[in-house]
Amino acid sequence: MLDGHIAVVTGGGSGIGRGTALVLAEAGARVAVVDIDGAKAEAVADEIGAAAKGYEVDVTDADACQALAGRVHIEIGPASILFNNAGIVRRAGLSSNTARQDWEDTMAVNVNALFYMTHAFLEQLKETKGRIVNTGSIQSHVHTPNSVVYTTSKGAVKNFTVGLAAELGPFGIRVNAVAPGLIFTPINEDGIQKKPEMLARFMQHIPLGRPGAPEDIAGPVLFLVSDLAQYVTGVTLAADGGYLTV
Repeated sequence: MLDGHIAVVTGGGSGIGRGTALVLAEAGARVAVVDIDGAKAEAVADEIGAAAKGYEVDVTDADACQALAGRVHIEIGPASILFNNAGIVRRAGLSSNTARQDWEDTMAVNVNALFYMTHAFLEQLKETKGRIVNTGSIQSHVHTPNSVVYTTSKGAVKNFTVGLAAELGPFGIRVNAVAPGLIFTPINEDGIQKKPEMLARFMQHIPLGRPGAPEDIAGPVLFLVSDLAQYVTGVTLAADGGYLTV
């Protein structure tokens, strides 16, 4: 399905990024696994095999993203798939003592890095008539307590996706987003997964009756970057077990 494609996956060392990197490779793509933790990126690349290479990159550093784009082009080839997946969750309100730092950190990873990576790989994506998928969240549609910072960042992802789809469509580049619901990944280990009352509240809103796994997001991403979705752009696809229906 993706033979001949080169995919760049940020936050690829664990969780949704790892799961998606494995699925894209299985579909035939060569994969650049990008993570701030180089050991994790290398581990996922080793898990995939010869079709992957790990890169240690801080995607909040614009210069580092530009350097990565150059390395990928030389070492693997021009990217045709960009999965902007790196993200963090800070569940705190504006009255928190850490509110300002939470805001700055969250915007740096969830928003600024999205721009830096897309800008860095733009010429390659124009060359390959590529496709971009951004990791948003159902919290771009709904709000949960003490999540104003995170919700705002994911609202930005949704609007960035729409605007970029309009701008890059004439170059043959498709831009979409996937909006995960409750997914059990390392990013949630110290939050929802270990807070029974919060978990129970979430589960009341999931008609399918279970939390998601990284593979539940990897499938929709594969669809969006494949030719099955060749007339789909500017869309945020919710993968939430039905959370938004309740």
